[in-house]
Amino acid sequence: MIRLRLALSAVSVLALAACQTPSTEPAAPAPAEVAPARDYAQLMTDLRTLSADDMEGRDTGAAGGERARNHIVSRMEALGVAPASFGRLQRFETTGRTRSGPKTFNGVNVVGLIPGTRAPDRYIVVTAHYDHVGVSDGQIYNGADDNASGVSTMLELAARLKAEAPEHSVLIVALDGEERGLLGAREFVKAPPVPLTSMALNLNFDMTARAETDNHLWVTGTYQHPTLRPILEALPAQGSISLAFGKDTPADTGENNWVTASDHAAFHEAQVPFLYLGVDYHPDYHRPSDDFEKITPAVFQNSTELAIAAFRALDRSLDR
Repeated sequence: MIRLRLALSAVSVLALAACQTPSTEPAAPAPAEVAPARDYAQLMTDLRTLSADDMEGRDTGAAGGERARNHIVSRMEALGVAPASFGRLQRFETTGRTRSGPKTFNGVNVVGLIPGTRAPDRYIVVTAHYDHVGVSDGQIYNGADDNASGVSTMLELAARLKAEAPEHSVLIVALDGEERGLLGAREFVKAPPVPLTSMALNLNFDMTARAETDNHLWVTGTYQHPTLRPILEALPAQGSISLAFGKDTPADTGENNWVTASDHAAFHEAQVPFLYLGVDYHPDYHRPSDDFEKITPAVFQNSTELAIAAFRALDRSLDR
């Protein structure tokens, strides 16, 4: 994700103040997070694989990025997710940003198609970027939450949609180059496999694991598309994780406005309706410590269930 960095020192001060609040009774221990009774072995395997050291931070154009891409392709093939009309891979060459200035990147989006039953000519485009920031000063930035988590959630959704077909056709898109300036998303919007006018919605997953920060999976985009909010407001929490709405109004400024924070911005600019689902900042954001071991499995699994429930509610309601 390319959000502006949060002033973590301010967060630490607030947390410390909260810890020092006097209490007359000992605090009750927090209940353990319990995930729904499902088999999440593949979800966790995808997350662990994509955030492993041998992926070398999954930088665009790097060998680790290619290894991550190969894993995603193999998962789509194993699920029986068909390629898009132009094929499984969408290659592009464009200029992106680096710490030392602009650089040409060769990126590759991975695209799959799951036909719909009720509205097969209308598409929900589900996106998650698989790249991260690579290796810097000898340290690997594994990007477990950013964004191995979103890709893993998207692959879990794809598996569910193969088991129970969606009403809309669904494009499952693992985007490259997000960290370098939304490169893959801009290429996809510039040369899509279906007309932009046939896209009912872009649903973007970016950072879906570390919801324990505030026990929310945030939904950004309902200020721009207010008719979508009632569809999601009725969804119940999964464990301790519930949806929260915002980070998208004129009053939300700086790092607290996420309208352009990730790949959904390219769809928004192209006038495709969008919603972005992601967790709030945490201390490991864009740091080498964003590792698989920092993720609480049940929290991630509940967040994924909530993201899938959001997709199903939108799929049922759109184009009625």
